Amino acid sequence: MIPKRSVETLRNLFVSESVVDLPRIRSALDDASAMTAYRYLKQLPYRRSYNNNGRYYCLYEPERHDRFGLWSVDNIHFSVDSSLGHTVQRLVNEAQTGATHRELQDRLRVRVHNTLLTLLRQGEIERERLGALYVYLHRDADVRHKQMQRRQTLISVQDAQRQVLLTDAAIIAVLLTLLHHPEAKAADVVRYLQGHSPPIPMVQVDAVFARYDLASIGKKGGA
Repeated sequence: MIPKRSVETLRNLFVSESVVDLPRIRSALDDASAMTAYRYLKQLPYRRSYNNNGRYYCLYEPERHDRFGLWSVDNIHFSVDSSLGHTVQRLVNEAQTGATHRELQDRLRVRVHNTLLTLLRQGEIERERLGALYVYLHRDADVRHKQMQRRQTLISVQDAQRQVLLTDAAIIAVLLTLLHHPEAKAADVVRYLQGHSPPIPMVQVDAVFARYDLASIGKKGGA
């Protein structure tokens, strides 16, 4: 019989429930104190959630994380790095074209503004402006230069695609959707337009938002 207060008991808990909080861990360990629970926890490869104030824990199993090192259960998010700060720094450093605030926030599904500012102040990452866009970059100058070059190339390609793909029909469809849903963001519009013929992808919706500065209008309280 496995003793209640053992590493194996804790491992079995993670296997059966995947994600647990500290009260559940303490309960499984025969109502152990928080200090005792952490002592057993440290004997396992675990990760804390990078949202929900780090309240949740999981057993670290690399194979279930995606190619960005992320894994989620409902609205509980984990990273190979555990903390949000380390995760954001790694994603910025690994990004071939750097990363924007929106890209990071969409990928991590949490607010990252304050985290980015903290990393900037600490000198862990850098930031450069490209037109109206802020791009977060590696602190190493050579790596940063290559990231910016690739970002400029990417923007040029995207601009060319928008000019080819943006049609009057797409513009009308997006604007009509926003008329009915004035608080909708670009991703919401794409969802509302699912099934539209011909399909209207995100690149076209983004182009309409950019052309009419709809993102800034939405921030002021709707179109």
